[in-house]
Amino acid sequence: MTADQADDPDRITREDLDSTLRSVVGEVEQQAAEGTRRFLPVAIGVGVGLLVAAYFLGRRVGATRSTVVEIRRI
Repeated sequence: MTADQADDPDRITREDLDSTLRSVVGEVEQQAAEGTRRFLPVAIGVGVGLLVAAYFLGRRVGATRSTVVEIRRI
């Protein structure tokens, strides 16, 4: 590194990039953790709701399509 490069205030150094990147990544990870905590109960509720809906729709379809077999003695 020459004297001109060291005195240039507009020059971006590796340390500048590293510190900026670490701060941005830290913020993103924090927001992702907060979002996960909020999303988990919603995802569980939607999953349970879909299971209940599938159960009741399956019962309805099964009742309308079931075969009735009569056995008679002659």
